[in-house]
Amino acid sequence: MSAARPSIRAARLAVPAAAAALLLLAGCAGADGGGGRSYEDSPLSQYMSAAWGGDDRSPEEMQSEFDDQNRQIEEFVADCMAEEGFDYVPVLDNGGVVYSSDDDENAWDPDSRDWVAQYGYGFVNYPGRDDQPVDTGEEWTDPNQEYVESLSESEQTAYFEALHGPTLSEEEYAEQEESGEFEYDWTTAGCYGAASNEIYGEDPSSADEHQPLMDAMSALYEEAQAHPDMVELDAAWSSCMADAGHSGFSTQQDAQNSIMDEQNAFYENQEPSEDGEWVEPDFTELGELEIEVALADFDCRDEVGYSDQQLDVQFELEERFIEEHKAELDAYLASVEND
Repeated sequence: MSAARPSIRAARLAVPAAAAALLLLAGCAGADGGGGRSYEDSPLSQYMSAAWGGDDRSPEEMQSEFDDQNRQIEEFVADCMAEEGFDYVPVLDNGGVVYSSDDDENAWDPDSRDWVAQYGYGFVNYPGRDDQPVDTGEEWTDPNQEYVESLSESEQTAYFEALHGPTLSEEEYAEQEESGEFEYDWTTAGCYGAASNEIYGEDPSSADEHQPLMDAMSALYEEAQAHPDMVELDAAWSSCMADAGHSGFSTQQDAQNSIMDEQNAFYENQEPSEDGEWVEPDFTELGELEIEVALADFDCRDEVGYSDQQLDVQFELEERFIEEHKAELDAYLASVEND
C-alpha cells in the first residue's frame, strides 16, 4: 500500500497575526506614500523590526540559513522516529523554501503600474507562475517511501502519527473549519512538531502573556479603517472607482477581496474529472477582470493620494499606540531576544 509523505514546515519568525493585520492596512495596497515613505518606515514597524524580521541578509544568506535549519530538523526527526521504533532517512532535498532577490525578473512590484497591468493584484497571475523547473531526467523519490510501503496498514498509520501527530477526525476538522480556528500545537504534532520546537523555539506572539498586546495590535487595524480621515478617503476612492465602471466597493480592500473571493469560490466548487483527477480551474476571465479592477484601483489611489493619506493615519495611530503600550511592547521584544 503506497503512502505519500506529508511535509510540515514551522516558521518561528512568521509574522504574527496582529502584524499581518497591519500589513493589510499598508502593504496589500502597495502603499508607497509621498516622499518615498512606506509601511517599513512606520513607527510600529521600526519599533518591532527585531521581532518581525526586516534584516539585510542576502537571498543567499537566507537560503543557507534555511537549508541549515532544514538539515537540523530532519536529523532531529530521524532520531525521534528511531525512539518511536521506526526507520527514517532525513530528507534534505524536498524542495522547501527558495529565496530570490527582489532584483530578479520575478520581483514583486505592485507599486509599478506596468507590473499591475501584467499581474493585477498577483492572485491569478504572478511573477514566476509559469516558470518550469529544469528537467534533469531524474524523478525525485522519497527515501522513506520503500520503507513505508513495507509496513502494514496499521503500522503505516502508527508511522505517520509518530511523524506528524494524530489526524483530526472528520468531526474535529469540521468544527475547526466552521469556527475558523486552526491552532497549531507542537506537542501534538509528532516528531516534526518536536523538531520545529527544538530548532525554532516557541513563537512568543502566541504566548498567553502577550495575547492582550496582540489583540490590541489587531484592534489598531480596525481603528485605522474606521478613522474619519480613512472613511473620507475611501469614499473619494470609491467614487473614482464607480466613475471607472467598478461600483460597489466601499473600501480599497474590497477591490482586492472581490477577486480573491471569486478565485476561492472557483476552488470550492471545483469537482474532480471522471477519472478522479483534479482539474485546474480556468481563471482566464477572472485574470482579465483582476487586471482591469487592479488598474482602476491603482489609478484611483493615485488620483486621491490614497497611500500618502493612509500612511498619515497609520503613523499617527501607531505613535499613540507605542506611547500607550510601551511596557508591553518592550516585554514582548525582550521575550523574542531571549528566545
